[in-house]
Amino acid sequence: MRTMDADTLLAAGLKYDLAGPVATITLHRPDVRNAQTPTMWRALAALGAEIGDDVRVVVVQGSGHSFSAGLDRSMLDPSNTSGEESVAGLLALSDEELSATIDAYQQGFTFLRDPRFVSVAAVQGYAIGAGFQLALSCDLRVVADDAQFSMKESALGLVPDLTGTKPLVECVGYARALEICATARMVGAAEAVDIGLALTAVPAAELEAAVADLVGALTAPIAGAVRETKALLQGAADRSLDDQRRLEREAQTRRFRELAALMQ
Repeated sequence: MRTMDADTLLAAGLKYDLAGPVATITLHRPDVRNAQTPTMWRALAALGAEIGDDVRVVVVQGSGHSFSAGLDRSMLDPSNTSGEESVAGLLALSDEELSATIDAYQQGFTFLRDPRFVSVAAVQGYAIGAGFQLALSCDLRVVADDAQFSMKESALGLVPDLTGTKPLVECVGYARALEICATARMVGAAEAVDIGLALTAVPAAELEAAVADLVGALTAPIAGAVRETKALLQGAADRSLDDQRRLEREAQTRRFRELAALMQ
């Protein structure tokens, strides 16, 4: 049973919808281009922990015309008196406490790698900093032709710390990832497709339909096959061929056993 109700999620700047095997998480702070906060990250982590085994695809999107403009800059202001947890508050923590807090924030991103489902980012407009890293946390990215990605952390004297560095290197390679992060430049939709950040770019008016087509294709096969395949592909580049062969055999054995049970 879900413990996060709609009002709690909305207060954190999120919406959650479940339609059959498809869950949709919407960043809902359109007045600030879906800028993110620590409260949102903690809510994402809690929401991710509650996603059930019946969910096969998770779509992440933003309200309005932007995916996410990144960290809400007010969260960096030491004089912020809103009472909401802020990034500026990290300065008062010990190194150990600071690391533990960032770890909690990161869990709002890592759940999207769960092999039980395939995660899809539907990106329109800006995906900056934390927004870029949230898109990178998803398995697949479909973008509107106005999408703009940027890893702005270096411009603030910081590093990307919301789990975006590993998938970025996996998508575009070390040299291109370093250039994108160190320069904090914008990567447009066409380049994102060219360098492997995105599957495809479509006109903004067609983004919803393109994502729906992909979701339909992802949910067409038997669920177990997709889950096992995702688990096999994750980390494949870091394994030896013998280890990968073994994992393939083990996964296929499970598939044969499940299929045999279904035919009885």
